[in-house]
Amino acid sequence: MTSERPVRLPVENTDVEPGQVEKFGLSAREVERAREQHGRNIIPNDSSRSMWAILRANVFTLFNGIVVACFALLAVMGRWQDAIFGFSAVANSIIGVWQEYSAKRELDNLRVLHAPHARVYRDGELIETRREDLVVGDLISLKAGDQVPADARVATSAGLQLDESLLTGEEDAVDKSVGDELLSGASVVAGSGTATLERVGADSFAAKLTAEAKRFSLVNSEIRNGLNRVLRIVAFALLPVMLIVVNGQMQAFGGWEQAIASGQWKDAAVGAVAAAIAMVPLGLLLMTSVAFAAGALKLGKRNVLVQELHAVEGLARVDMLCFDKTGTLTEGGVTYDETHLGPEPQAGWERALASIAASEGANETAVSFGSAYPASLASGISREIAFTSQRKWSAFSFVDGAPGTWVLGGPDVILQQGIDDELLEAVERHANRGLRVLALCHAQGELTEEQVKAEALPAERRGVVILTLRERLRSDAPQTVRYFREEGVDLRIISGDDPRTVTAVAREVELIGAYEHGVDARTLPTDREELAEMVERHRVFGRVSPSQKRDMVQALQSRGHVVAMTGDGVNDVLALKEADLGIAMGHGSAASRAVSRITLLDNQFQALPDVVLEGRKAIANVERLSMLYLSKTAWAILIAVIFGLFLWAYPFEPRQMSFLDGISIGLPAFVLALLPNTRRYLSGFFRRAVSFALPAGITITIAIVAISIVSRMHEQTVEQQQTAASLVLAVLSLWILGLVCRPFRPVLGLVMLGSVSVLILALFWPVTVWFFGFAWPDAPVLWAVGILCVVGCLVLEAHGQLRMRASRRELAQSESIRP
Repeated sequence: MTSERPVRLPVENTDVEPGQVEKFGLSAREVERAREQHGRNIIPNDSSRSMWAILRANVFTLFNGIVVACFALLAVMGRWQDAIFGFSAVANSIIGVWQEYSAKRELDNLRVLHAPHARVYRDGELIETRREDLVVGDLISLKAGDQVPADARVATSAGLQLDESLLTGEEDAVDKSVGDELLSGASVVAGSGTATLERVGADSFAAKLTAEAKRFSLVNSEIRNGLNRVLRIVAFALLPVMLIVVNGQMQAFGGWEQAIASGQWKDAAVGAVAAAIAMVPLGLLLMTSVAFAAGALKLGKRNVLVQELHAVEGLARVDMLCFDKTGTLTEGGVTYDETHLGPEPQAGWERALASIAASEGANETAVSFGSAYPASLASGISREIAFTSQRKWSAFSFVDGAPGTWVLGGPDVILQQGIDDELLEAVERHANRGLRVLALCHAQGELTEEQVKAEALPAERRGVVILTLRERLRSDAPQTVRYFREEGVDLRIISGDDPRTVTAVAREVELIGAYEHGVDARTLPTDREELAEMVERHRVFGRVSPSQKRDMVQALQSRGHVVAMTGDGVNDVLALKEADLGIAMGHGSAASRAVSRITLLDNQFQALPDVVLEGRKAIANVERLSMLYLSKTAWAILIAVIFGLFLWAYPFEPRQMSFLDGISIGLPAFVLALLPNTRRYLSGFFRRAVSFALPAGITITIAIVAISIVSRMHEQTVEQQQTAASLVLAVLSLWILGLVCRPFRPVLGLVMLGSVSVLILALFWPVTVWFFGFAWPDAPVLWAVGILCVVGCLVLEAHGQLRMRASRRELAQSESIRP
């Protein structure tokens, strides 16, 4: 990278005495030597995941390979009618690539450092250069508004204060003295100084944090994990089942030699394709994506951005929700709490406070107690020593109504031992409650011009009142905390702020009681098991470092918890990334938004219950869909094996399978995926789906084998045998659909009616009869179809009732053990 030409800055703009400039900064030779040894300050910009990796993961899969191979085989043989199954695989691949590419784009744009230039001393002169051209050993100049470009150590400080809230969670500006460490990404809010760079480029804090945040990972999803288990089982069974089917088909057409010679091997191949496609639940993968995409779109209308589809599921599964305090539970800033009088109140103190709050230069803290002391009480200011963060106090004299000099500031600075002992005790008491405290003192006599020029604190002063301030709580925080507690979700506040302040906020949102206190994270053990024990036992933590936040999330996960983390700062990035579900606030740092799975764009904490409800709907609907699709997978595998071993022709053409799937699973699945469903999440989705699907699949298998035997006994044609089997499969599959649709809604009744109507139409309309190859069987076989359908429906109904009772018991049990 070619560096821009450095810009020389005038010496008088620096924070170094003009006569000392030549003593500062590296020489050109030293810069080159440092660059060769440590490199430049270039943050690696590696992509989180390549497009090839995304395509390979979503397109070049085993099951897409199976579908493409089957599709190509049918196309070559001219059996295009039987190849309509390929569209679900294409749609599922498109959705998967789209969602992962969206997440990749967010991660690739992640930045912790934003300032492109820095001021550095080189050869005794202050120049402005590109951030990338800095090297280890460079002496940089810092002033208010600057961002620290690399890890450094303070060389000189003139009231230097940094905002490290995004890095550490500490809301207050931090004073920096000579020798203190500066982390890249922090911002200067007051004062000035110089600092020597110690770590640049990939070794800096910002680079390491960025690299960790860009590490690709998918949200932990029970639905996806369950589906992957299904696909692994099917993949394991596919090859041997296919060999059995192919052999059975060839033998059914007179053996391998005769089938090849007569050209009937094509029919055998079509049967094998039908068996393979029936085994793979492609529609389930597509419908799962549709269900989550619908939830994501609905949440988007509520200003909730879902960056990975399976994140919709996440919050509904969470049993441990960790909050960052600042920006999540609180809005930032403070609000007035109470006034506490000293033993000797001075007349006019109310007017003094009203005047300070109403003054033109009042900061946010002063304005906050204007709610108790309105501007109608205020007087004009005659003389003033303005507040600075270095002094931590201000002094005023007013035109009338509040005689003398009034001093407002930090109690530790303006209150005096031996004079204001009672107020100092009150300050300690309120500070231990996590409140911010200001003191107001009074001194006889007006401020003089000499005092203003000297900025001298009046010596003869006495404390009058102290003001307590509290952090401004988000209006929606208490009700949201209450909602999650009622829903059985355990809560933790993990903040970089003072434990006393965090404790006060936790009490205000009713997370803890009056006698429970926060834990200083600096005292936490490093051992994973001991840490997990502490985090499970306590609910409020302060002074938590970014790496500790991540460790605490991992510790909770090691105890089996599904953990969500909310945050808005760079200090939350590692924990957001590690959590099962990361949730960022829209006003937070770009880094926190990039690594989170969900972003609350309008910062409304109360949107989280909506996310829970959408997640519940998606999970419950996907579970019902799984019962449908896995029932099909179960009977497809069983029929393929049984018919292959009996050396019978496969009972369905691929196009017949596609049609039956469409009316009993495919079209209803679109409705089922989008229906409202508020059932509380229960773990064990895969176990419940399989326990329903296996008996249902076995029932259908027995019925199809039975009707095939009856058809053969009555010497039905292949088309008649296939039609009889299709009738049995259609009726029993629709009954299974009816079971998973309960309790019935009007729209589900319409879906069932529509499916039955389409089936009847296809059996009688000449075009569909020709296309699907239907031929009505003889009367005895039709009677057998009716009997098998009635018996099969009764068995399925009994099985469905047993499963529903088991589900109700499981739900009741989970309700009884909720924390």
